[in-house]
Amino acid sequence: MLISISVRAFVALSLLFFSCLGASAQTPARPAIATFFQDAAFSGAVLSPNGRFVAFRVATKGSRATLGVLDLDTMQATPVAAIDAVDIGQFRWINDRRLVFNVTDLRVAQGEMDFVPGLFAVDRDGTAFRRLVETNRFFLKNGDEKELLPWNTFLLDGGGKQESNEVFVELVEGYGKSVNTFRRLQRLNTKSGTVQTIDTPDYSSNWLIDQAGIARIAVSTIGKRRTIHYNDPATGKWRALAQFDTLGSDAFEPEWYGPDHTLYVSANNGKDKSAIYRYDLASSKILPGAIVASNDFDIDASFIHDKDKLLGVRYQADGEITQWIDPAMAAIQKTVDALLPNTSNRITLGQRSETQNVLVDAYSDVQPHIYLVYNTASKKLTKLGVENADIDPKKMGIKDMVRYKARDGLDIPAYITMPAGGAKKNLPMVVLVHGGPYVRGGYWQWNREAQFLASRGYVVLEPEYRGSTGFGAKHFKAGWKQWGLAMQNDIADGTRWAIAQGIADPKRICIAGASYGGYAAMMGLLNDPDLYQCGINWVGVTDIDMLYTVGWSDSPDIQKSYAMPILIGDPATHAAQFKATSPLAQAARIRQPLLLAYGGVDQRVPLVHGKKFYDAVKVNNPNVEWVVYDDEGHGWRKPENKIDFWTRVEKFLDRNIGNR
Repeated sequence: MLISISVRAFVALSLLFFSCLGASAQTPARPAIATFFQDAAFSGAVLSPNGRFVAFRVATKGSRATLGVLDLDTMQATPVAAIDAVDIGQFRWINDRRLVFNVTDLRVAQGEMDFVPGLFAVDRDGTAFRRLVETNRFFLKNGDEKELLPWNTFLLDGGGKQESNEVFVELVEGYGKSVNTFRRLQRLNTKSGTVQTIDTPDYSSNWLIDQAGIARIAVSTIGKRRTIHYNDPATGKWRALAQFDTLGSDAFEPEWYGPDHTLYVSANNGKDKSAIYRYDLASSKILPGAIVASNDFDIDASFIHDKDKLLGVRYQADGEITQWIDPAMAAIQKTVDALLPNTSNRITLGQRSETQNVLVDAYSDVQPHIYLVYNTASKKLTKLGVENADIDPKKMGIKDMVRYKARDGLDIPAYITMPAGGAKKNLPMVVLVHGGPYVRGGYWQWNREAQFLASRGYVVLEPEYRGSTGFGAKHFKAGWKQWGLAMQNDIADGTRWAIAQGIADPKRICIAGASYGGYAAMMGLLNDPDLYQCGINWVGVTDIDMLYTVGWSDSPDIQKSYAMPILIGDPATHAAQFKATSPLAQAARIRQPLLLAYGGVDQRVPLVHGKKFYDAVKVNNPNVEWVVYDDEGHGWRKPENKIDFWTRVEKFLDRNIGNR
């Protein structure tokens, strides 16, 4: 059977739910590696639109992730969906009774995945199940399904009143590196399986849908040009609001279309930090005066609302901030924060709630997510489940954001995680460099990699070097064409800062990272051999030229012809710079111990990056550990591969910089 709700599954679900209401499991003094890298036991909790039910994903140890629903009136948990041999992936409420979800497989590597997510719908009591989209793997035997939508149909985030059985999906066509991807917006009835294609501009995506379920904003990208379109209620037709280069200074991002037909956008609007503004749809202009702004951070917001109005805005600064507009919600936040003073408490409510229930997602740097329900009438706070109950917060390391000066005076933010207990000075340190590189690397929350390293006695420094996003246009653009140069200096300057503060032992520092972080780890050993005693590189770039020349990379042609020359450099114009900043070209100079790990089916950084570098570096360096996970892609999915890799990391660090 495709869907199986068994007594055994119900018992497992109930045991996990009620165990979460009690004390967490005992944790050994030095937590096992598997403790950090196991999949979540309880995750993704979402309130129904009426606020009477909570849907959640649950997995007891050794079992697949299944979908459950908790009735908040009776506190009874019901198994809703469990699909043979796979795990429930994304899910959400369609209306008060019905849910939609897709599937994944948390037990296999990327190269072993022989199916796509598909799409399924089911009522909250486990009835009225329907398979909607092909997965290329599962075939129903009862023959009661009508024709399925093609595999390249994917679920979109909501829109509408959540009162019908319909959801929005996108049909993604034109796959390929040399073509513009074409997406069709469709409305899918999850009961009948019928689908209606919505008229939207060509090559559009990132649609914003209003409360009535009408697509109002569409973003289309052709080459480097991006156009923002508006479906005007006055005419019923689409018109262009703005057009700009995707990396242009006048670019902005539509964020939310409110019930009162107000469009909110994220834009720099002539300033260094992006902020949230209202957009005048009549004049096609950003209105002056940001509604949410920060002096230190770009604002990338999510909007909290009910069916009638905007209630608040949530964004990341050094930690997550919720700026409530609604006074009642601000009061609830104050009360919950007083009840849970040691965590950041993310509050959500049903879009058209009929109850006094709000959902609380509580977390911190030392605490994985805990899900609770707070009833504003009874003042009762009820714990529902814990993402990772094996983690003991008292044995986790405190994580703080710091700032230090780069050698040219630029402020560099960084997160630093200190080992729990014991000495705080002259400790061995791992400089953990984030990938991307043009993304924000970290947030104030529990991080499995940093906390694992801290649990082994290492300080962990995570620099937000220039080029990282989230810290203003100046910080972002200062990293353009600076691979191995100023970006690398920022990392070295952070390392020297930690030494100067007395935190790090200058003779026990290792540099590590994945993807771009792996590249930076190798360049750190080359540029600053006095700083780093060893390096760890997994799925890392080893030669910039190969980003352009390796034909089986998944980088699209438009990225190679437009974005990459701006951000990284042009292969012809910057040929000498690429060679000077190539770990592969200079591999013979690296003599420090290395741990190199790659995925055999990685399409982002193909295996050739690692193989060529390993062949070159091992000629003069006898201390190179090399591992290939044949079926993995750009990172590790398979549980045993995660355990194997981090076991290797633990032993490698212990040999080279550990407490002897």
